Amino acid sequence: MTVPEKWLVIVIENPEAEEPMHRVVHKVFASWDDSWKMNSGIDRIMEDDKSVDFYGYSGSHYSCNKRSYGVSTSYAQNVLDNIIKMANDNGIVMRVLSEDTDWMELT
Repeated sequence: MTVPEKWLVIVIENPEAEEPMHRVVHKVFASWDDSWKMNSGIDRIMEDDKSVDFYGYSGSHYSCNKRSYGVSTSYAQNVLDNIIKMANDNGIVMRVLSEDTDWMELT
């Protein structure tokens, strides 16, 4: 299980993807003081009062504190900004979802 210091959920929309299930993918972007990770894609979600648990296609498990939505450092923000820019430059829409998103609606 991975427990991020801070986390965001991003949505990737690729209308040109061959497989319909790959046209819209949600991913967890997790960050710590000196590192970051993005999961393979959200497959399943469980939620309680304090946390949201995201399970990835690859079997990963991210347990995310609801009070920790965001990025941990300017380094992580720069990495995320660059990933989003590269995706958008290649015709793939990528954006960060709002903190008040109903996470259970994603799956």
